Amino acid sequence: MNDMKQSLHLRQGLQLSMTPQLQQAIKLLQMSTLDLQQEIQQALESNMMLEQVEDEEATYVEGIHEGKPEMSETATSEGSQTEIPDELPVDSSWDDIYEAVLESGLSNNESIEFEVQRGGGLSLTEHLLWQLELTPFSQRDSAIAMTIVDSINEDGYLISTPEEIFQALKGQLNDLYQDEVNAVLHRIQHFDPPGVAAIDLADCLRLQLEQMSVSVPFRKEALQIVTEHLQLLASQEQTKLMRLLGLNERKLNAAVSLIRSLEPKPGSKIQQKHIEYVIPDVYVCKQNGQWQVELNSDIAPKLRINPFYSAMIKRSDNSKDNTSMKEHLQEAKWFIKSLHSRNDTLLRVARSIVEKQTGFLEHGSIAMKPMVLRDIAEELELHESTISRVTTQKYMHTPNGIAEFKYFFSSHVATEGGGECSSTAIRAIIKELIHNEDPTKPLSDSKIADFLKEKGIHVARRTIAKYREAMLIASSSQRKRIL
Repeated sequence: MNDMKQSLHLRQGLQLSMTPQLQQAIKLLQMSTLDLQQEIQQALESNMMLEQVEDEEATYVEGIHEGKPEMSETATSEGSQTEIPDELPVDSSWDDIYEAVLESGLSNNESIEFEVQRGGGLSLTEHLLWQLELTPFSQRDSAIAMTIVDSINEDGYLISTPEEIFQALKGQLNDLYQDEVNAVLHRIQHFDPPGVAAIDLADCLRLQLEQMSVSVPFRKEALQIVTEHLQLLASQEQTKLMRLLGLNERKLNAAVSLIRSLEPKPGSKIQQKHIEYVIPDVYVCKQNGQWQVELNSDIAPKLRINPFYSAMIKRSDNSKDNTSMKEHLQEAKWFIKSLHSRNDTLLRVARSIVEKQTGFLEHGSIAMKPMVLRDIAEELELHESTISRVTTQKYMHTPNGIAEFKYFFSSHVATEGGGECSSTAIRAIIKELIHNEDPTKPLSDSKIADFLKEKGIHVARRTIAKYREAMLIASSSQRKRIL
């Protein structure tokens, strides 16, 4: 048997200790503008030492000037044991490590109420149910209609066949026949929007054409195409269509033009997604020939320490009330300081991006330069994780529109002259080429690759295809028009 011996060993090592103040600074840094506004409101409601001021002498001032903002005596903590460093060295996500510290804003119930108040119209189902209530259905037919409406997806198509709907209702309604279901379906197919409750694309296009006046030119020919030859139309077989329909090129083009005016997803005309509001964090404009960056001073209220309550604190008093006020004061000072730190870092990153991407500001996406997080991190002497937090859900208002900070970062592609071209610029070139192409002779991926090669940009055909698909642009065969 081996002897079991106990011994003591000393081990040296470095371990990152995250103070609550640093945790708060990181949390505010990664928040979007709307989340930050909620967080500030929550802090104002829960901390008596914080107050909002409207005048220009507020203690909390947006850091729109060069350098780090100076902190007034009421906005800093004298003798603080911890300082917020410039670098926030945490690569993992906040929620993975800190679950109960500084919980943000609203409770779950309040958050749901906030979601409900966002903009948005009626859903397709609600729109159909509203029409159903106005239609003189019998109680039996109304039950069938309700089942049919529940089987319509957001694009306006039936996700169940009439036979499947019949089988589902068979056990609920006595002496039910398939013809009853078909009759109710036929009535719903005349609801708004035209083409709703269709079984497939051909059925959807047929319904829309049938609801048109018989006097509409080439309605008959268009109906024949969608009901009998839709696959030939999809494969752009013009000659075969002309022979089968007995039409010349002009008449075929007119019939196809009528079909193209139809809506392949009728539900999209009604189904509205919630409106997402974007508030820019910084504004970029050109002044005296130089690009200037300023923080949006309207995104957050100006804060300061409440002088009335802070004056009530007695230094040597250790009573429960006095201790609570001291804690509130310290939290208020750190909250203000964290806001300054957030805004300062945000502004520094935005200015660095603008300095490197003046080509985009002058000429648009086609002049975007390749740039990665490391480029900004090394220049500002910050950690890449900090740059990642700053560029997520932060938006810049530019002359070319509002763009998320992350939009300015893209990989590079080598050019013939030894330089680099960003993938964003290549996408913009591809989009412009396809936009200006002849619809009857669309550019293939190989031709686009050859065009870029002539410009000194070497991109493989499969890379062109990847970029095109990422922009949701169809292939050349699918883009071809017979008109």
